[in-house]
Amino acid sequence: MTGGTGISSRGRRFSDAPDTRGPGGPFAGMTTYESTGAGATNAPVIETERLILRGPEPGDFPAFAAFYASPRSAMNAGPLERPAAWRAFATAIGHWALRGYGMWTLVDRASGALAGRAGLWFPEGWPEPELGWTLYDGFEGRGLATEATLAARTYAAQIYGLAPLISIIDPANDRSIALATRLGAVHENDWTAPSGRTARIYRHPAEVPE
Repeated sequence: MTGGTGISSRGRRFSDAPDTRGPGGPFAGMTTYESTGAGATNAPVIETERLILRGPEPGDFPAFAAFYASPRSAMNAGPLERPAAWRAFATAIGHWALRGYGMWTLVDRASGALAGRAGLWFPEGWPEPELGWTLYDGFEGRGLATEATLAARTYAAQIYGLAPLISIIDPANDRSIALATRLGAVHENDWTAPSGRTARIYRHPAEVPE
């Protein structure tokens, strides 16, 4: 288990990369752990070169609320007042219990700071499970969203059997559209969310790149 990451008390080793299928297997460059259930969820922990993807914990709320208080959250159903942000945060935790998967918190391995969120989202009214991502202030432009979403997408396909995934993106969100395109996703159709907001559905590749 990688030292200095602070996860040894929360999880145990699940598999080390590269996996037994040899170099270039689906988890090459990653280490994954099963949760012991000691946190707010039983989410597995995924380590990439620069990030730790773990389940949401109560201490993550201040960073979550700060993001949703900012104009940057407009593409993610924000901005939200702090009580509404708390309900959204609780929903994200509950999603893990109801679906067995959800959005991971992204921890910057170099600093220990919270860098954002990425993972799987399938609330009532959604057409199918979605691959989503959000970076917090100061972590954009470094390729972290790509790193996180590739790890989450690989895990979703290999462990949960969820592939090919979709991403639901606001038509004005040029940065997320660009990222989806870099990930190999293509615009499949337009969709109106239960809230009445119009979005574009991007379909990710059926085969996760190794």
